[in-house]
Amino acid sequence: MENLIVQKYGGTSVANAERIMHVANIISNTCEKGKRVVVVVSAQGHTTDRLVEKARGISSDANRRELDMLLVTGEQQSAALMAMALQSMGHSAVSLNAAQVGIEATSVHGNAQIKRIQTKRLIEELEKGNIVIVAGFQGINRFGDMTTLGRGASDTTAVALAAVLEAELCEIYTDVDGIYTADPRIVPSAKKLDEISYDDMLELASSGAGVLHNRAVEMAKRYNVNLVLRSSMSGIPGTSIKEESKVERLAVSGLSIDRNVARISVTGLPDKPGVAHSIFNPLAKAKLNVDVILLSVGEGDNRDYCFTVHKQDLKTACEILEANKENIGYESLNSDENLAKLTIVGAGMANNSGVASAMFEALYECGVNIETICTSEIKITVLIGQQYITKAAKAVHDKFEPMFSKDYTETEET
Repeated sequence: MENLIVQKYGGTSVANAERIMHVANIISNTCEKGKRVVVVVSAQGHTTDRLVEKARGISSDANRRELDMLLVTGEQQSAALMAMALQSMGHSAVSLNAAQVGIEATSVHGNAQIKRIQTKRLIEELEKGNIVIVAGFQGINRFGDMTTLGRGASDTTAVALAAVLEAELCEIYTDVDGIYTADPRIVPSAKKLDEISYDDMLELASSGAGVLHNRAVEMAKRYNVNLVLRSSMSGIPGTSIKEESKVERLAVSGLSIDRNVARISVTGLPDKPGVAHSIFNPLAKAKLNVDVILLSVGEGDNRDYCFTVHKQDLKTACEILEANKENIGYESLNSDENLAKLTIVGAGMANNSGVASAMFEALYECGVNIETICTSEIKITVLIGQQYITKAAKAVHDKFEPMFSKDYTETEET
């Protein structure tokens, strides 16, 4: 749609009345430039956490449907308050929830995925001259029930709307100035990137970088959404996420950490076809995401599998594996949740030797032992003791810092 911009504002950006009015001014300035605007908002800062705590005060094992019914109210509060703020400034604005928009999603409460979005209501409101404020993070399933898309998924709502409306730009406003080579709260020397490729950003987001929801990046790549992340506080230029980026020439474009991981080891498995399927199929049916899968040779002809899950899924995953022990045929099941994941990402790794060696050298020099290693063409992931993650992140970032500001390939050749 011509002259349409989708803007998303996170929980910190709309945390109180003062910040809502500040955001309303940003939206107003965009409209004054002749743009039509669809706005996606998250719940006000910590609202979702407080709602979860309220639910736990009633039941430690709350029904997921009812929990979703509770959690979606946070975003709906933000949407209504933002519409009121814009109306107080003389703008025509309307707030809509997922059901009113027609955001159709799957039925996995707590982690639903968007299936399709109806555009009729959105286009009608825009043609009336309204600024449309959409409650993020939510959808409606085939039974007419509200579902949530996972924590941080208001980003995904915004990108999905930008895709179906063919917006010229999708702006993700947050409390940071853009994408950094590492979390600047942990690594003070981290540098802000002017741009980054979809692939590198997707790997960073999937590996624990919380600045953008990984499904939002995946969707932006699939539909070629013009995506920018910037601060709602500072107003300085942010980071563009695009298909082609000069950062792709770098061996390493950034690193991420994830403390919310747990490792499961399934040992003493028979060496025969179908074993892997017997392990991971029941986990997939329970909608549990698995990462960092490793297969190793055990004693004799046995095989051992090692993989990670989100820490909150550890208990459920172990219960499922124990219930399927006879079918899987393993000897022992062990888990460790005192680990953290450190990942370096860079599309240039495939053409630059020595990246893995440099990472391992940095960890050796700072005295951090590696528990598990997993690699691909554009990333290297290690599991280490959780107590060492800050020290390790600083050491690895320092090792690669010279590469963040110049073409590593050229440096190696000169």
